[in-house]
Amino acid sequence: MTGPHELNIHKIIDSLSDGVYVCTLDRTITYWSKSAERITGWTSEEVIGRRCKEGILNHVDKDGHRLCGEEYCPLHRSMLTGMRSETPLLVYAKGKNGQRIPMEVSVAPVRNDEGEIVGGVETFREAHGFINDLEMAQTIQKLALRADLPDDDRISVTTCYRPKDIVGGDYYALKQLAEDHYGFILADVMGHGISAALYTMHLSSLWDRYSDLLLNPAEFAGVLNKKLQEILRGNEYFATAACGCINLRDRTLEFVGAGSEALLLWHKDGTYQRLESAGIPFGLIKDTAYKGAVYKKVAVNLEAGDSLLVFSDGAVEILNAGGEILGVAGLVNLLRKMDYPATGLQVEALEEELLKSSNALRLEDDLTVIEIRF
Repeated sequence: MTGPHELNIHKIIDSLSDGVYVCTLDRTITYWSKSAERITGWTSEEVIGRRCKEGILNHVDKDGHRLCGEEYCPLHRSMLTGMRSETPLLVYAKGKNGQRIPMEVSVAPVRNDEGEIVGGVETFREAHGFINDLEMAQTIQKLALRADLPDDDRISVTTCYRPKDIVGGDYYALKQLAEDHYGFILADVMGHGISAALYTMHLSSLWDRYSDLLLNPAEFAGVLNKKLQEILRGNEYFATAACGCINLRDRTLEFVGAGSEALLLWHKDGTYQRLESAGIPFGLIKDTAYKGAVYKKVAVNLEAGDSLLVFSDGAVEILNAGGEILGVAGLVNLLRKMDYPATGLQVEALEEELLKSSNALRLEDDLTVIEIRF
């Protein structure tokens, strides 16, 4: 009788229900398991010896990025950074029959005896069971994001919203409050994923009820803090936020911060101002319990050609291989590298530059950026 230690390692892997494949540094596939054949329809004879970046599986992520290029490919980034995935990543593969297959993917680098990275290994399993409900939740959440602006030659808006998971904890909204007045909010609920996403739906309902108060941003912030505190009820959830009102007639911006990152006001000549406003996150502490919870608005003047960037901490709390955080200064450097503000906000290019600055397999927090150009 043959013992388990005498079995060929390939036979052991082939007995797993998860698909497994191994590739070299140039992503030439050297092993393709039986379950990989079953899940995708591609046989090992059709796959081994080919490079996965040739588009055999045509992987895309939840945001539609092609993963068979460079930066967005988890397996490529694993071999580049030496990191393995701690939790499964969601990707969509294209089976041999042409149908998209949602998969949970785990990746890790393969090292030789000297510890050098010589390739990578990916395991994957089908994710049909829960993905439909999450995709529906994603649709609902995206519908809750607001950018209800009329045609107005004096102002234009570009938004970037990339949750870490299918749904996320960032929320943004913009609207015309009155003639010549436009209001905005960007809020970041603590955490990410399903629980944080549920709280963004509360933010959406509060926006619908109270957004007209943004003509006085401090009043609006006080109401939101009170209402979110009632909803959260000590559940240790809170939301950092920045909200404000733009007066195009007087060319002024009035805004309030609630534990948020600074706003960046860029001028036509490429210089910028870092705009900050102290205030505690929404829902954290009652106004009556903490004197510092009173929100105070900050006012700045605007000029033709200015652009305002509002962003969640997913744009700056990014660690490189040395454990150094990108920070606002690092974000500014990336934008200047992209010839901002002359070129305007290039969403895809910025996302890729942020990923290149990271030592992770993907951006590890929800990312939202709003650009308002005057």
